[in-house]
Amino acid sequence: MTPQERLSFLQSHLEMGISSCDHADIYGDYRCEAAFGEALALKPSLRHELELVTKCGICLPGQKGYDLPHYNTSAGHILHQVESSLRHFGTDYLDLLLIHRPDPLMQADEVADAFEQLRNEGKVRHFGVSNFTPHQWDLLQSRLSFPLMTNQVEISPLQLSPLHDGTLDHLQQHRIRPMAWSCLGGGRLFSPDDPQARSVRHELTQIAEETGAAGVDQVALAWLLALPCGPLPILGSGRIERVRQAVGALEVNLTREQWFRIWVASTGHNVP
Repeated sequence: MTPQERLSFLQSHLEMGISSCDHADIYGDYRCEAAFGEALALKPSLRHELELVTKCGICLPGQKGYDLPHYNTSAGHILHQVESSLRHFGTDYLDLLLIHRPDPLMQADEVADAFEQLRNEGKVRHFGVSNFTPHQWDLLQSRLSFPLMTNQVEISPLQLSPLHDGTLDHLQQHRIRPMAWSCLGGGRLFSPDDPQARSVRHELTQIAEETGAAGVDQVALAWLLALPCGPLPILGSGRIERVRQAVGALEVNLTREQWFRIWVASTGHNVP
């Protein structure tokens, strides 16, 4: 897209009530934040209608010159990447900053110090994590004087682990709404060669006919939205008509039995 096309794409989302924009420093080989900033620069007044979310902590080879993919949650890296994100977006604050992946070398006190500094300087308003286990969340939260806001995790009818490993229970316990990435399995839901995807897609198709839903993706999102922790789905489509259809999932109400039919199709067995 050209910058003007990106701006129009963004404005179409705002017209539908979608105002949170999920980024990460590494997306597009470290280029996506700047591309978004180019569009936002065409109409800077939109900044105050948006919640800008970005992530840091993953280091990838390529533009940055690293030899090996690795994690870095040192205070220096976090502070440097936030400054880079602010410059790319053309803004002086981020609404939400997430640590992108659990880092086995993470010093929780050091991350907390970086978060505290960024918060005190007004450069980041809220903080969270992505792909953290409940224990990893609790470790970081124990060092902070303010609450973490979300854990961004992979949840879909093809990825049920967070439902059963305590991740979503932990978030519901603390009344924290997760952000859900890869809600359609990164496109795997539509793969003709994946047995799990075929089984789930068949059930989603049946339930779409029963509920009058517009398609299997709408039913998959309705299944996600039914979870009691209140997940916030992240949409990855570059086609605005797909986004509009996704928003329609808010009007699709599944019965409990329909919800479990999708669970059974994914696991390949009935509940114990």
